[in-house]
Amino acid sequence: MTAYWMSKVQITDEAGYGEYAKRAGPAIEKHGGRFLARGGKCVTLEGDEYPRNVLVEFATLDQAVACYHSKEYQEAWAFQKDAADRLVCIVEGI
Repeated sequence: MTAYWMSKVQITDEAGYGEYAKRAGPAIEKHGGRFLARGGKCVTLEGDEYPRNVLVEFATLDQAVACYHSKEYQEAWAFQKDAADRLVCIVEGI
């Protein structure tokens, strides 16, 4: 069943987050992720506003979770650790 990796991001260090993004994209794609939204306009209707929003589609929930925990993604993740405030979840599609 399809799964979606959803991220809401408040960037606090453009350079650090830029390095993360440069590395995370290829890591996610290597693990079968397909970007559906990456930045762009967003209208927040409820809750706190996070100006950067990312939506990635995976074939399965397990594939998305494995990508998150992969060596390649975790190496990228280290660059954003102190460069952004993020909310990240993976949800199964219907």
